[in-house]
Amino acid sequence: MTIRRHFVLAAGGTGGHMVPAHALGRELARRGHRVALVTDERGKRIPGLFDDIETHVMPAGRVAGGPLGWLKAWAGIRAGRAMARRLYRDLRPTAVVGFGGYPALPALLAALDTGVATAVHEQNAVLGRVNRLLARRVDAIATAYPEVQRLKPNYAIKTFLVGNPVREEVKAIGRARFPAYGEDLPLNLLVTGGSQGATILSSVVPAGLGLLPDALRTRLKVVQQCRPEDIETVRAEYQRLHIVAELTTYLEDLPSVLAASHLVIARAGASTIAELTVAGRPAILVPLPSAMDDHQTANAHEMAVEGGARAIAQAQFTPERLASEIVSLAGDPEALISAAAHAKACGRPNATEDLADLIEGFGRAPVVDAVGARKPAAAKAAKGLAIGNAKLSSPERGGGPLRGNGGEEIREGGLFPSTSLRLVPLPEQARGGALA
Repeated sequence: MTIRRHFVLAAGGTGGHMVPAHALGRELARRGHRVALVTDERGKRIPGLFDDIETHVMPAGRVAGGPLGWLKAWAGIRAGRAMARRLYRDLRPTAVVGFGGYPALPALLAALDTGVATAVHEQNAVLGRVNRLLARRVDAIATAYPEVQRLKPNYAIKTFLVGNPVREEVKAIGRARFPAYGEDLPLNLLVTGGSQGATILSSVVPAGLGLLPDALRTRLKVVQQCRPEDIETVRAEYQRLHIVAELTTYLEDLPSVLAASHLVIARAGASTIAELTVAGRPAILVPLPSAMDDHQTANAHEMAVEGGARAIAQAQFTPERLASEIVSLAGDPEALISAAAHAKACGRPNATEDLADLIEGFGRAPVVDAVGARKPAAAKAAKGLAIGNAKLSSPERGGGPLRGNGGEEIREGGLFPSTSLRLVPLPEQARGGALA
């Protein structure tokens, strides 16, 4: 009989934090647990998320604007923290899971105050500010990349590579065959700058496509997302170049467009990278230079190194450079298909299930067979965590071996390298069942 437990998810501000929290919430609820969301007003307004999950809006406080702004932020954080503590007295959560962003801070601080187990999920390849602030104190850190900048090596003991959750429609793309592509077939190109488009893509991409050799240019079929103020200028440019293009300010059915695409030109947000790699679509990535801590450049690194993408700094993103990269990737059908396979090799399609497995581990007795002496520091780091769930991202789940912060494979005893511990899998009956 499954013991029902209560979990609180803390996220807000942007879809980048809310979407993975939503995916985890749905999975935990499907497994029979009670789930509650703590968020801010912005997070609550994002459509289509947490419609059927208990939601609590709390003040968060954003640390900005000099001394006066800091005082206001601290007041908001204190108020949110007090509200969260009162909530936990009623909910009695097994664990509180933060997804980064300022709205997660009061909820996690309240959990730490009251002795509730805590975890954070980092979507980007650079540890965000709130997650950096709390990394030392939380019980587990789930990451989307094998290497995460600003994550200290001594946190490897409690760091788990799970990936970034993506929607089921994107997983289905990865299970299907790559669209037929050859020298006599169309080259389907998707251009997207996220929910608001990107002016740099609107100005550079049409000009770059116009520089392609006739053999490629005449086979192009473009779907491009544009800002409203750019769309007519882009449309006129494609008409002048005689390139078939469908332009829109919002892609209502992005998974269908992605499924038909051979190549994608996009920013390098965490959700974008997750969907491209799970779907297995090669890309030309233009990281947003103003992103916090330049995390989009870091996000693009793994996919580029593995050969699934070409990353171009925005300052170097010119029509000539773009045309050269497209020829390199798509001029030879075998090269494009190979790049698609390399992109897919970076994907972690089981991220939602693996993250839920990790969170479900809180509240169980640790399943550890201690062959040697266990140091107190290691015991504290793993408080409330079922070490037997170290099957995360295992080859059997399709996600590769469990890896530490530095990308090294964690083998038996690897979670606590200073001791001799044998990891024991949980018995089956003990386990729970936008590119943007």
